[in-house]
Amino acid sequence: MKKKKKALVVHSGGQDSTTCLLLALKEYEEVEAIAFDYGQRHKKELECAAEICKKLGVKQTVLPMNELNMLAPNALTRDEIAVDTDAPEEGTPNTFVEGRNLVFLTYAAIYAKTHGIKDIFTGVGQSDFSGYPDCRDIFIKSLNVTLNLAMEYEFNLITPLMWLDKEETWELADQLGGFELVRDMTLTCYNGIPGEGCGNCPACKLRKRGYDSYVQKKADIHSES
Repeated sequence: MKKKKKALVVHSGGQDSTTCLLLALKEYEEVEAIAFDYGQRHKKELECAAEICKKLGVKQTVLPMNELNMLAPNALTRDEIAVDTDAPEEGTPNTFVEGRNLVFLTYAAIYAKTHGIKDIFTGVGQSDFSGYPDCRDIFIKSLNVTLNLAMEYEFNLITPLMWLDKEETWELADQLGGFELVRDMTLTCYNGIPGEGCGNCPACKLRKRGYDSYVQKKADIHSES
């Protein structure tokens, strides 16, 4: 299959965005990554993103976004706010950063246009989206139209994980040859622990359920063959 020319991946150093990075590398001749320093509670995720990009030979750009820390206080930007261990009965979890994907994708699009890139990957997904409104398919489609109109440029916001659950995301990473890299080098944990994480926060629980399910699926297939 002939590779496409250029892609930009919004890359946080987490499981989902790293899987998107692996996919883009398979499908495109030239891939860049963009990350955001928004005053997040754990700078380790930026370190993980840089280490992953270095290992994969991908150019990474980090943009400062401290305004989000001031405008949208939440458990991922403030040490004094404890991470919710369970989903609230109403509203979004306190790990939701208001407007984050809207802002990130807008800045990513500006970067993409000024660097001759039309295809932008983001790891958002609606199957395991924890109630975050800016991970929904309808939002991505709406923003894609808005960005095209705002800059008169044919952007393509690409969401390979939109309808995949965590088990399927692990499977995709494995198919792309990045299972161990995703398992060991990414940071999904809300408490800032790479790899397996703390095991107690919602992100770790979701990741582990998908991991265990996929590993068991592989074992079952192996035993039947």
